Amino acid sequence: MKSRSDKPIVGILMGSDSDLPVMEETAKVLAEAGVAHESRVLSAHRAPEETARYAKEAAGRGIKVLIAGAGGAAHLAGVLAAHSTLPVIGVPLDATFFQGVDSYLSTLQMPPGVPVACVSIGKWGARNAGILALQILALSDRKLASHLKKFKSKLRQGVLEKDRQLQGRKV
Repeated sequence: MKSRSDKPIVGILMGSDSDLPVMEETAKVLAEAGVAHESRVLSAHRAPEETARYAKEAAGRGIKVLIAGAGGAAHLAGVLAAHSTLPVIGVPLDATFFQGVDSYLSTLQMPPGVPVACVSIGKWGARNAGILALQILALSDRKLASHLKKFKSKLRQGVLEKDRQLQGRKV
């Protein structure tokens, strides 16, 4: 699907360039739907002023959803949510000894008034963050809503085909 506009409407942020292989999954989902996006490396701890500025200016530049992937303390999504009224989706990353559980808990446990939607850890979560962003955007975009219906139909067909194959075997 071609992009409807070159102007990004989703911001994908990550705390480190080492997070890129996982966060590329988010970008793939958005690209498949034709949703323009931008990717940035910003850090809640190592570049706090720049991160806050990005969050404050995002809506004015046309960004409608922010997606943040971070490991360890995973405060990136929370900082974005603290400085913006845009929906923020957090992707916990497996970056430490705790295999992403620390990132998951940091992303999930936000204080009242500063919500962050939290998806699963790693690549599954990164893909789901892209899909969740599409669902948010589809509330006011019929083409995206249609894309999502086709996507869900393909998921269904894939499962039904696997079931047919299983039924043809003796297990």
